[in-house]
Amino acid sequence: MKYKEALERAAALCSSQERNTRYMLRKLSEWDVSEQDAGKIIQKLKEEKFLDDDRYASFFVKDKFRFNRWGKIKIRYALRQNGIPEQAIEAALDQMDQEEYEKVCRELLAQKSATLKETGSYQKKARLMRFASQRGFETDLIYKILQMDE
Repeated sequence: MKYKEALERAAALCSSQERNTRYMLRKLSEWDVSEQDAGKIIQKLKEEKFLDDDRYASFFVKDKFRFNRWGKIKIRYALRQNGIPEQAIEAALDQMDQEEYEKVCRELLAQKSATLKETGSYQKKARLMRFASQRGFETDLIYKILQMDE
């Protein structure tokens, strides 16, 4: 694929949805664009604000928290898997409202607790800890919420 055609196609792809650098490099590779041209295309997309990993991280954090109700640990891991720089990840996670974050964790634990059949307090807490940990919430936050609900 020629440089100009690949640039137009990449710009169209970036304008339809937030993308990250790693994703676009993979796409350009799939389109058989040379590494040299791919580098130029990525640079051009960044200059023209089609591609911005900080903006991608910010949107990713908001979406995964709001719609999937993921915790910070799971979000951080997913962003690292997408090749987002650590400082962009931390900046995006810092934008989260801590009160809302704790509220969502509390709601998830309450919903899960209502479905559990365990009668023993220890077993129930262990199940709730595992559940919230798998959703990506921090152990100390989960423990704090479970202690408050006693």
